[in-house]
Amino acid sequence: MLDVASGSGLVAIAAMKAGAASALAVDIDAFAVHAAALNAAMNDVRVLTSDADPVGQPAQADLILVGDLFYDRDLAPRVLDWLIGLERDGKTVLIGDPGRTYLPRDRLDRIAAYDIPVTRALEDAEVKRAAVWTLR
Repeated sequence: MLDVASGSGLVAIAAMKAGAASALAVDIDAFAVHAAALNAAMNDVRVLTSDADPVGQPAQADLILVGDLFYDRDLAPRVLDWLIGLERDGKTVLIGDPGRTYLPRDRLDRIAAYDIPVTRALEDAEVKRAAVWTLR
């Protein structure tokens, strides 16, 4: 599986704990990549990491999990086009999003939603609604 915009590597780690054959956590932030490697080690799983931008590149994984990448007007269409191409190539694509402005809801189907407690100092509310989406 490929965990795109992996941050701390949580999704890749969870995938390995759930029985994935392999996981690659990718984030363009070098600090996030380092955190993902440390967190994987602390959780006794092997997760590969990379800080290379995967958008527009082929993916070797069957499952592509994308976290919160629709926050920027210029980035969102690039990500969407890439994901559409990956799905066309037979990949399964799931997108996690906390309600970002540039999420192309008209091109997606929501398959799950969650209320997540957050810190008001960082967000505009005490609970943030996040969802998991698939491409239409």
